[in-house]
Amino acid sequence: MTRAELEETAQALVADGRGILAADESTGTIAKRLASVEVESTFDTRRGYRELLFTAPDLGHYVSGVILYDETIRQNAADGTPFPEVLRRGHVVPGIKVDTGAKPLALCPGETVTEGLDGLRERLAEYRGLGARFAKWRAVIRIGADMPTATCIEANAHALARYAALCQDGGLVPIVEPEVLMDGSHDIDTCELVTTAVLRRVFDDLHTHRVVLEAILLKPSMVIAGRDSDYPAGVEEVAERTLHCLRRTVPAAVPGIVFLSGGQSSEQATAHLNAMNTGFGPHPWTLSFSYGRALQDQALKAWRGAADNAEAAQRILVRRAMLNSAACRGAYTGEAA
Repeated sequence: MTRAELEETAQALVADGRGILAADESTGTIAKRLASVEVESTFDTRRGYRELLFTAPDLGHYVSGVILYDETIRQNAADGTPFPEVLRRGHVVPGIKVDTGAKPLALCPGETVTEGLDGLRERLAEYRGLGARFAKWRAVIRIGADMPTATCIEANAHALARYAALCQDGGLVPIVEPEVLMDGSHDIDTCELVTTAVLRRVFDDLHTHRVVLEAILLKPSMVIAGRDSDYPAGVEEVAERTLHCLRRTVPAAVPGIVFLSGGQSSEQATAHLNAMNTGFGPHPWTLSFSYGRALQDQALKAWRGAADNAEAAQRILVRRAMLNSAACRGAYTGEAA
């Protein structure tokens, strides 16, 4: 794609109150999700579950793109149609996770760096040939005693920038995902300080690697207290702190910020997104969602591997997507809507 086409794709992914469904769980992660509803993870059960998601009626009204996993982008629907084509027919842009996971960072106990740069240029070309038009790379930052180190932040920011440059060179829009984990007992002040430091370094490195900001999306975690914190923050404070951080670190050239849910419940993730789009604007970038579990969890529990439950599960998925679409416009009025 040309620069203009990359920018057009990035804009399309955050247009019209729509967001992104993250369905890029690795084989190990999807096995755990299926096991939680007593479904064995096999090639066929994984394929069947993903087909349920991708063929949900009217999903494309609220979801602009779907992030796929390496196995998934190569799978077909029951009628033989490749999943990327299934998505395109539903007016949804296919994307692909391209990192190979977070691995221990040498000489930094408890910290990780995301790998996958080796051979990435060739994999991007293959994925584009399979139908992908955007990609995703996740960095993981943990808050704890003496963490994160500057080494960890620098290593992950550098990897994100190299990945983003390779994506744009290969005709794919990069989603840049620096996730500050909710794990831990840290307060919201600490989360804001860490998130600010991480985003500043990420954008410094993106600039160094000549990445076109108009043709990326940022997928950050929200500024939120740790899961075990004695001082949990309310919805309005999470929204205010998150926007305060983003305004100081994210250039206006970035077309959209698509939040990850990062351990929040489905309801919390929607409420926080809605609060950021209500009363704190205007923003230089579109604020949307790129949720995995927060979109899928209720539908998965309804399905439980039974074909008779498929339609009900699809309705639940689409309703969850509709609620988050409303939150993109600041129009979410609660779960009873």
